[in-house]
Amino acid sequence: MSENIESESPLKRQLRTIIFGTDTPAGRYFDIALMVCIVLSVGLVFLDTVEMFHREYGQIIRVLEWVFTVIFTIEYGLRLYCATHPVLYARSFYGVVDLLSVLPSYLALLIPGANFTLVIRILRLFRIFRVLKLLRYLSEGNVLLRAMMQSSRKVFLFFFSVSLIVMVLSAVMYVVEGPDNGFSSIPKSVYWTIVTITTVGYGDITPKTGLGQAIAAFTMLIGYSIIAIPTGILTAEISQEVGRHRDLRSCNQCHKTGHDLDAMYCSRCGCELDSLDAPVEKGA
Repeated sequence: MSENIESESPLKRQLRTIIFGTDTPAGRYFDIALMVCIVLSVGLVFLDTVEMFHREYGQIIRVLEWVFTVIFTIEYGLRLYCATHPVLYARSFYGVVDLLSVLPSYLALLIPGANFTLVIRILRLFRIFRVLKLLRYLSEGNVLLRAMMQSSRKVFLFFFSVSLIVMVLSAVMYVVEGPDNGFSSIPKSVYWTIVTITTVGYGDITPKTGLGQAIAAFTMLIGYSIIAIPTGILTAEISQEVGRHRDLRSCNQCHKTGHDLDAMYCSRCGCELDSLDAPVEKGA
């Protein structure tokens, strides 16, 4: 692998430093320019859904959309070209997001059908994935993403348990209230239970009987009891992930770990710490 890297052209190594690294002026300028393009392109997606802007500036918005599409296509191609492992990068989270940010524009040109215009507008909405590209430049976002992945099993088990509770309460409310009081089916009761257990309370369906109101009050209490559980699970995982991330800040001189993420010097010996923004291929 080292022989392959050494045999690479200087242009390829320079592109890798600029595109995948943030510790050089050129890399920082590239990231800033790309973030500006991402924000502007996402803003165009939002504006295009407003009838007034779509009617008055639709043509300009379409031209600018294709300008950004070409820019992101070139960026994606350059990332594949200069990545040490192009296939791994293409299959990574950021590689998939980069592809999704440009693919809908091209698919909209290829998909035929009677509702062609509607299909194009639907595909355009998928370009909102461009906003996920911003996570690449936020170390806190990467910490949050890893914490969410670590807690996925616990959160899944939690939602599975909540789903069982929802099913039971929905069946009970369907039997107690019945179609005469708005609970015309168990799926309709599921909708009411979810609205109640999440403390949203739209009020379009309300229990009329005394027993139904008692069950509704019990459902509300359950909602208050369980609504904070996924937050606690994710918070615990974030705390552990931040701790693991801090352990990476090791001093090369005295080998002390546990430095803050934004620390520049060792708290024990005062030596300069290595930056966490080394030129690595994120997701590659």
